[in-house]
Amino acid sequence: MNRKLPAVLLGAAMAFVLAACGSGSGGSGGDDGKITLGFSQVGSESGWREANTKSIKESAQTAGIDLKFSDAQQKQENQIATIRSYIQQKVDVIAFSPVVVTGWDAVLKEAQAAKIPVVLTDRAVDSDPSLYVSFLGSDFVKEGEAIGDWTLNEYKDATAPVNIVQLEGTVGSAPAIDRKKGFESKIASNPNLKVIASQSGDFTRADGKEVMTAILKANPKIDLLFAHNDDMGIGAIQAIEEAGKKPGADIKIVTIDAVHDGMQALADGKINFIAECSPLLGDQLMDIVKKIKAGQPVEKRIITEETTFTQQQASEALPNRKY
Repeated sequence: MNRKLPAVLLGAAMAFVLAACGSGSGGSGGDDGKITLGFSQVGSESGWREANTKSIKESAQTAGIDLKFSDAQQKQENQIATIRSYIQQKVDVIAFSPVVVTGWDAVLKEAQAAKIPVVLTDRAVDSDPSLYVSFLGSDFVKEGEAIGDWTLNEYKDATAPVNIVQLEGTVGSAPAIDRKKGFESKIASNPNLKVIASQSGDFTRADGKEVMTAILKANPKIDLLFAHNDDMGIGAIQAIEEAGKKPGADIKIVTIDAVHDGMQALADGKINFIAECSPLLGDQLMDIVKKIKAGQPVEKRIITEETTFTQQQASEALPNRKY
């Protein structure tokens, strides 16, 4: 941290060039030379989110960054209140994973007025891009397209309607909107692929089970389930088994995330295909925070590297899986 003083001076000198990317207001941890990061997490709705939180906390500790962490419990009003608290505490950088895409303009403008740069992680917002420095996260549309491509290939020889159910993520959230868009844009090329029910399971295992139970009662013939994350898919598996059907066979299942429980279900044949969404964003986030504090340029959009998994690939990857 011996480069701290020149970094601060450089940040101050470049403030007029970088606008929102300025060095902030000094930070509550400024006296001891540490960078202070205020982070607002969506909540703990899934195994993915727990792994994401662990990654951020561990990476902050390793990087020597003073982390102020808050769990919003899936409520936007909690996040906005937390961000305002971070502004009052004069942290160096604010980062958050937004619950939904809209409704952030006012608080982002407050952060900008206080010269505290903001980084989005995991999820995007529908705001003026000048109000935040960078967005680090997955390409959710691409993930949905990967599921759509698998579906097109799996049912390329279908001569009768293929009944598809979609368990969507939290209403109004970026991953729910984009994964649905990517998936539906792909399957539209095959008129036999029909989404007969599409409902939010709020990214949780409990809601995934509850919603799927209701859908199964209303729709006796379902060929494919697309769950927007592993946890909803695992909840749906419980509902399918309780209905006397075999997941992965009677009803094929495709999900997104590739957390440990999802990968195990894939290896066991209860899930048929998973598109990865990596939660391990901590190291990249801390690098971004350090660059901002040093007055260095940061890419506006940083996409995480991800892949897809078949049953065999999941079995091979599980022993060394970090989440």
